[in-house]
Amino acid sequence: MPLETSPEINLVDNSPKPAILVNRIDIIDIIRGVALLGILLLNIPYFAMEDYFTDPWSQDTGNVNFWVHAVNTIFFEGKMRALFSMVFGAGILLFTMNKEKAGKSATWLFYKRMIWLTLFGLAHAHLLLWLGDILYFYGVIGMIAFLFRKMKPKYLAMGVPIVAIIGFVANTLFMQNIRSKYLEYKEAISLQSTGAELAEKELAALEAWKEVQKEFIPDKDQVKINTALMKGSYSEVASYIRPKAIDGQFKYLIFSIWDMLALMLLGMALYKWGFLTLAWTDAQYRKTMWIGYGVGLPLVTFSFIYNTIHFPNVEAGLAYIETHSINWVALIYDFQRILIMMAHVALVMMLYKNGFFTRLMDSLRAVGQTAFTNYIMHTVFCSLVFFGYGLNQFAEREYYQLYFLVAGIWIFQLWLSPIWLKKYLFGPLEWLWRCLTYGRIQPFVRK
Repeated sequence: MPLETSPEINLVDNSPKPAILVNRIDIIDIIRGVALLGILLLNIPYFAMEDYFTDPWSQDTGNVNFWVHAVNTIFFEGKMRALFSMVFGAGILLFTMNKEKAGKSATWLFYKRMIWLTLFGLAHAHLLLWLGDILYFYGVIGMIAFLFRKMKPKYLAMGVPIVAIIGFVANTLFMQNIRSKYLEYKEAISLQSTGAELAEKELAALEAWKEVQKEFIPDKDQVKINTALMKGSYSEVASYIRPKAIDGQFKYLIFSIWDMLALMLLGMALYKWGFLTLAWTDAQYRKTMWIGYGVGLPLVTFSFIYNTIHFPNVEAGLAYIETHSINWVALIYDFQRILIMMAHVALVMMLYKNGFFTRLMDSLRAVGQTAFTNYIMHTVFCSLVFFGYGLNQFAEREYYQLYFLVAGIWIFQLWLSPIWLKKYLFGPLEWLWRCLTYGRIQPFVRK
């Protein structure tokens, strides 16, 4: 099947600026649409649920919440974010290659694009109050990924295993730091229980553990306070979200860079290899699918069962780290999610190439083409449903019930996005981003 594109008119005014519209590769828009809708599966609990929401049913196999969570973890958790990052990396090449082939420098234009995306991300986190924003990180990390765009694909792809190992080491060191503080805290508590007067070292250990709890593992009283804030006014929700967003975007940025950067580089490699442009044969896509699912699903299933047994709640997790300095099972995570993510993409490729679900594919293409707008729409819908200044449904629903809303949002966006693109060239936020990038008003309405 030849590579399909959506023909769009090149609209160029008399200025020396680059063309406003170019041919789009449908399949990449479709994959972006899949990733965008899939991300909501994993994001919605963090809009809607209190801390430790899985504790009551994390080991209860008779509870529907357990099985919904199992399906999410095995098939989607980490995979959709990986897919979105991979497509973003391919998008870097799509944005720059035609300009550079025409002898034009795309560097400043691209960096302007990423700077605006970073600012959109800050607004998304701190004004719309979404703690899980990725736009800020994509803007910052996209500037780094851009520097590697001309590397050979085999070197780009090597970033994934390297970063997986680096990430495992970094997370292990982080957990060992927490483990050390917890053990020192336990020693201080044990000494205190004997009635002995605590020295400065023990007092410092108690204070250090209190800070760890406050930031990472709040106690039940703090959980109630956090829940009350999320059910409060806009300013109360902001008082809870903004400090955490600031920590994630600045204090812990160094931990976020590597994973997203590796996946963006993988996206570049897969684009150059033709995997993302339907250049592979059906047999190659089938092989990718069978290897991905055949190896990835047993790995993630084992990991899920292991974590269910050993980490059903905070108390069990703390008991585990008392006796284990390294969680070797965590090594599985990055490899299984890449394998399954690749299998998901290969499956979509096979369905598309063989003409299955054509209407759904058209709708997914439109969702992917307006992914920025649809992503922000997720936040608007969910915050107005769950936060206190909206319908105040935070911590009011069962976990499985959240997915009725997910299905409703999917149906709405799959219906609206194609209708919108019949009249307009871009989604409204895509258009605004383009105007800011090029520094002038861009065409918007189709002629």
